[in-house]
Amino acid sequence: MTNFHDKVVYQIYPKSFYDADGDGVGDLRGVTAKLDYLAELGVDYLWLTPFFPSPQRDNGYDVADYCAVDPRFGTMADLEQLIAEAGKRGMGLMLDMVFNHTSTQHEWFQKALAGDETYQNYYIFKEGDPDTPPTNWVSKFGGNAWQYVPELGKWYLHLFDVTQADLNWENPAVRAELAKVLRFWKDKGVKGFRFDVVNLISKPEVFENDYEGDGRRFYTDGRNVHRYLQELVAAGGIDGMVTVGEMSSTTLENCIGYTAPDRHELAMCFNFHHLKVDYKNGDKWALMPPDRQALKDLFAHWQEGMQAHDGWNALFWCNHDQPRAVSRFGDDGRYWKESAQMLGMATHCMRGTPYIYQGEELGMTNAHFTAIDQYRDVESLNYYQILQQQGHTAAEALEILAARSRDNGRTPMQWDDTAHAGFTAGTPWIGVVDNYKTINAAAQVEDPDSLFQWYRTLIALRKEYEVISEGRIEMLFRDNADLLAYRRFTGREELLVVCNLTGHDTALTLPEGWQDARRLLGNYPDGPRTALQPFECMALYRTR
Repeated sequence: MTNFHDKVVYQIYPKSFYDADGDGVGDLRGVTAKLDYLAELGVDYLWLTPFFPSPQRDNGYDVADYCAVDPRFGTMADLEQLIAEAGKRGMGLMLDMVFNHTSTQHEWFQKALAGDETYQNYYIFKEGDPDTPPTNWVSKFGGNAWQYVPELGKWYLHLFDVTQADLNWENPAVRAELAKVLRFWKDKGVKGFRFDVVNLISKPEVFENDYEGDGRRFYTDGRNVHRYLQELVAAGGIDGMVTVGEMSSTTLENCIGYTAPDRHELAMCFNFHHLKVDYKNGDKWALMPPDRQALKDLFAHWQEGMQAHDGWNALFWCNHDQPRAVSRFGDDGRYWKESAQMLGMATHCMRGTPYIYQGEELGMTNAHFTAIDQYRDVESLNYYQILQQQGHTAAEALEILAARSRDNGRTPMQWDDTAHAGFTAGTPWIGVVDNYKTINAAAQVEDPDSLFQWYRTLIALRKEYEVISEGRIEMLFRDNADLLAYRRFTGREELLVVCNLTGHDTALTLPEGWQDARRLLGNYPDGPRTALQPFECMALYRTR
């Protein structure tokens, strides 16, 4: 098993990272051009979201060919050069494998549409009346999760967009094909894999209507998912590599199983429960301020629960599907820098592997879009209509999108203060955030007091201090919603991390013996340690 506990992963959304050829779309050569920047930051793995051939209905998560490079991102030679150049700098590539579904443009699905029963069995087709879907399950992007094909007299399942047909993992031939894909990329020198919504791959034996919800209880963490993952890891030859599964609506118990070393499934899991604490009544599209107590409780549940059974967490605030954390859980105005620093420390010092999403190390904010034609995300465009159908005005729908849209995380990387934030010499495929003249890499890399340098320090501390990479964790101040605090410890070292989650001063009573401990890092000048200023955080260290 690769020792990844002291490692940090950087997520790249190639479409928005850097455009090397000026066509307005980021590309693989653009990633290669910025490797020195990433090496200076100190990250170990580069997770690239899908660059495979795709109609781009869901920004690449609708894959038409798992073993090729979409020409809009470059060539296979470009990818091979990226792998080699990253390796020279001590960084490995992680690829994003979308194995729950393919694009309907994939060769397999096209053969299924042509009547080939072998390939129809690669997907989940059901015969039925054209007016009556097999179940009432709801697609993640809105509407029924089944699409009728008149030429076949059959429905196919699509838990996501209608152009994303779910694969039939019950078919051994499908599982063999996907294992072959992993071997192909491993042979290319890829060092790890991220698996998209992988806990949805095992569907029920009998499909039935859900009269209590949207259907997810029937296919989430399904009956054969652990067996399928074990088989995939073994057949794909990836046991011991760095792997992470994106787990939709999962449970602690299942993630313990997914990541337990003796199970030989995955190295770590993404769960998203902490990113739903601002969903009013559990509805993503209903706004409310984050419930800080719920956030703390969820961190405690997952940190201590995974620890108790030797499971391992992926630590993150942001990704390509999420709004920017500093706009969501911090303050992207008055306390922009302080809150961004606090959010970074809060997760980077926890037990697990930290993930940095491109621009997070710069404090990039939400998009601040004000018109629907500025959006590109299929989910956002769908919900703009759905929200109005539900009774919201167009202005209200736009307000909700401004807070919730996945496009908040997909705006171009802000490299400098030139046109289009230095992302492209052309016209960017999506607009640049309006604050790029002040929030950009060029302004921060050489500034010792910048957010970039703060993240650089957090990464370096994880590598230097075993208590951060390997220590156990105990959550503290559990009933104080304003304070996120925890203790990390080994037999020789202790770390105390305290974070003010609010924009106001918060009283602090340190546990006995910590008042005079050495401060490793803090985002305000060291003071009496009896209170925390707005969004203040500090990490205190002592030996035992």
